[in-house]
Amino acid sequence: MAKPYDVTDSDFKAEVLDAQTPVLVDFWAPWCGPCRMVAPVVDELSQEYDGKVKFVKLNTDDNVVTASKYGIRSIPTLLVFKGGQPVGQIVGFRPKRDLKERLDAVL
Repeated sequence: MAKPYDVTDSDFKAEVLDAQTPVLVDFWAPWCGPCRMVAPVVDELSQEYDGKVKFVKLNTDDNVVTASKYGIRSIPTLLVFKGGQPVGQIVGFRPKRDLKERLDAVL
Protein backbone atom coordinates (compact mmCIF):
# COMPACT_ATOMS: atom_id res chain seq x y z
CA MET A 1 0.00 0.00 0.00
CA ALA A 2 1.42 3.31 -1.09
CA LYS A 3 1.97 6.09 1.42
CA PRO A 4 3.13 9.58 0.57
CA TYR A 5 6.91 9.86 0.70
CA ASP A 6 9.26 12.82 0.89
CA VAL A 7 10.80 14.47 -2.14
CA THR A 8 13.44 17.21 -2.22
CA ASP A 9 14.64 19.95 -4.52
CA SER A 10 17.21 17.51 -5.94
CA ASP A 11 14.80 14.69 -6.86
CA PHE A 12 11.65 16.72 -7.63
CA LYS A 13 12.15 16.55 -11.40
CA ALA A 14 12.65 12.77 -11.43
CA GLU A 15 9.90 11.99 -8.92
CA VAL A 16 7.25 14.51 -10.00
CA LEU A 17 7.89 16.16 -13.35
CA ASP A 18 9.07 12.98 -15.11
CA ALA A 19 6.42 10.71 -13.51
CA GLN A 20 4.25 8.63 -15.83
CA THR A 21 1.18 9.01 -13.59
CA PRO A 22 -0.37 12.15 -12.09
CA VAL A 23 1.36 13.27 -8.89
CA LEU A 24 -0.14 15.07 -5.90
CA VAL A 25 2.52 17.10 -4.08
CA ASP A 26 1.76 18.10 -0.49
CA PHE A 27 3.80 21.25 0.26
CA TRP A 28 4.08 21.38 4.06
CA ALA A 29 6.27 22.29 7.04
CA PRO A 30 6.62 20.67 10.49
CA TRP A 31 5.41 23.78 12.36
CA CYS A 32 2.20 24.10 10.29
CA GLY A 33 -0.95 23.05 12.17
CA PRO A 34 -3.26 22.83 9.12
CA CYS A 35 -0.55 20.71 7.41
CA ARG A 36 -0.84 18.18 10.23
CA MET A 37 -4.63 18.22 9.77
CA VAL A 38 -4.46 17.52 6.02
CA ALA A 39 -1.75 14.82 6.29
CA PRO A 40 -4.11 11.97 7.35
CA VAL A 41 -6.53 12.90 4.56
CA VAL A 42 -3.67 12.75 2.02
CA ASP A 43 -2.62 9.39 3.51
CA GLU A 44 -6.16 8.02 3.01
CA LEU A 45 -6.32 9.30 -0.56
CA SER A 46 -2.95 7.71 -1.33
CA GLN A 47 -4.52 4.35 -0.44
CA GLU A 48 -7.67 4.98 -2.48
CA TYR A 49 -5.80 6.20 -5.57
CA ASP A 50 -2.95 3.66 -5.30
CA GLY A 51 -1.71 2.89 -8.81
CA LYS A 52 -3.54 5.88 -10.32
CA VAL A 53 -1.90 8.83 -8.56
CA LYS A 54 1.49 9.14 -6.90
CA PHE A 55 1.53 11.05 -3.59
CA VAL A 56 4.61 12.89 -2.34
CA LYS A 57 5.39 15.47 0.33
CA LEU A 58 7.81 18.40 0.07
CA ASN A 59 8.98 20.18 3.22
CA THR A 60 9.00 23.86 2.21
CA ASP A 61 11.47 24.80 4.97
CA ASP A 62 14.08 22.39 3.61
CA ASN A 63 13.32 22.78 -0.13
CA VAL A 64 12.87 26.49 -0.80
CA VAL A 65 13.95 26.31 -4.46
CA THR A 66 11.01 24.13 -5.52
CA ALA A 67 8.54 25.91 -3.23
CA SER A 68 9.58 29.27 -4.70
CA LYS A 69 9.46 27.99 -8.29
CA TYR A 70 5.79 27.06 -7.88
CA GLY A 71 4.88 30.21 -5.94
CA ILE A 72 3.99 28.42 -2.71
CA ARG A 73 3.09 31.28 -0.37
CA SER A 74 0.89 29.52 2.15
CA ILE A 75 0.79 25.95 3.35
CA PRO A 76 -0.58 23.43 3.14
CA THR A 77 -0.72 23.70 -0.64
CA LEU A 78 -1.49 20.62 -2.69
CA LEU A 79 -0.45 20.74 -6.34
CA VAL A 80 -1.46 18.07 -8.83
CA PHE A 81 0.99 17.51 -11.67
CA LYS A 82 0.18 15.69 -14.89
CA GLY A 83 2.68 15.36 -17.69
CA GLY A 84 5.14 17.51 -15.76
CA GLN A 85 2.74 20.46 -15.49
CA PRO A 86 0.67 21.66 -12.54
CA VAL A 87 -3.00 21.05 -13.41
CA GLY A 88 -4.68 21.58 -10.05
CA GLN A 89 -4.07 23.47 -6.82
CA ILE A 90 -5.68 23.34 -3.40
CA VAL A 91 -4.56 25.82 -0.74
CA GLY A 92 -5.34 25.30 2.93
CA PHE A 93 -7.19 22.52 4.67
CA ARG A 94 -10.12 21.07 2.73
CA PRO A 95 -12.42 18.14 3.47
CA LYS A 96 -11.57 14.83 1.83
CA ARG A 97 -14.50 15.04 -0.60
CA ASP A 98 -13.16 18.36 -1.98
CA LEU A 99 -9.75 16.81 -2.54
CA LYS A 100 -11.31 13.80 -4.27
CA GLU A 101 -13.33 16.08 -6.58
CA ARG A 102 -10.16 17.95 -7.58
CA LEU A 103 -8.25 14.72 -8.18
CA ASP A 104 -11.07 13.14 -10.18
CA ALA A 105 -11.31 16.30 -12.32
CA VAL A 106 -7.72 15.93 -13.55
CA LEU A 107 -7.60 12.15 -13.96
